[in-house]
Amino acid sequence: MPKPLAHRRLFEAMTLALGLLGSPLAQAQQTGSFKPTEFPPAELFRQLQLDTLACGRENTAATCNKARGIADPLLDHPLLPASCKDNLWNIRERAVVSPNNSYERRERLNREAADVTVLCKPATKPLGSGSSQTQQNPQRQGGLGGFLKGITGNTGEGR
Repeated sequence: MPKPLAHRRLFEAMTLALGLLGSPLAQAQQTGSFKPTEFPPAELFRQLQLDTLACGRENTAATCNKARGIADPLLDHPLLPASCKDNLWNIRERAVVSPNNSYERRERLNREAADVTVLCKPATKPLGSGSSQTQQNPQRQGGLGGFLKGITGNTGEGR
């Protein structure tokens, strides 16, 4: 009689394979159809986060290979910031099956997973980057931010 654990692993592998075949994100990622001029979708980074957490928790080849399989091609994406690529590199290197699934290993993977969605976001404009009247016509303040104006008497007013 086969062991129940073997059935469970077979079921997990088949579920994983069916999930990969049905997911448009996974298909696009596997075929490399992400355009280098477009930022990868947030759903992809969320899936990477979940897979990295699963790798740390379950310590199986299927979960760790899935996390590495998503992280590896993203390393070559030209729009990702360096901090995101460092995070992806760490996931790719650390998401491997370990004979001893220690607390330290799981925590390192959990930290990397938590950082994915924070570090791998498209750049946004700073709050003051819009065009406003003060930016189009800045007032001349003089030297030292207008300080010398008051000392030398060049305030524009009569004394």
